[in-house]
Amino acid sequence: MNQFQLFWEEFCQENNLTDVKYTDAFQFGVSADWLADLVCQGKKTATTSGYVFYQLENEELPKAREYSIVLNSNNEPVAIIEIQSVEVIPMNEVTEEFALAEGEGDYQYWWDAHVSFFTPLLQQYNLEFSPDMLVVCERFRKVYPKNI
Repeated sequence: MNQFQLFWEEFCQENNLTDVKYTDAFQFGVSADWLADLVCQGKKTATTSGYVFYQLENEELPKAREYSIVLNSNNEPVAIIEIQSVEVIPMNEVTEEFALAEGEGDYQYWWDAHVSFFTPLLQQYNLEFSPDMLVVCERFRKVYPKNI
């Protein structure tokens, strides 16, 4: 059993869950340890990703009530989150309240960080950043571990 499965099994046993699976194990952004720590502290309860990348990679959008394992920069599991809601909207329509739920700073910080993150990724596909590009806004809650 790998470390993801073991972490997941501990969560399921602690919460008396059966027949439930996690959909993903991933690192947040380019500062995986800092962002994972914000999740563990309960300060990060939202995330934004580019809709176009789901299309380009032929991936399904996340769905409410799905679970994911959050990894640190060493690909070690540190938390399990449950998605609460998913909305696809133009980036320039993301509210300040949502940006603040990402826990990383004020709205301007959120905007600048996402422009800096999306621009080079889009360039890899010969695409350009646009303020009205569609983004996937997810709200989630940390469900495991409870003690952090």
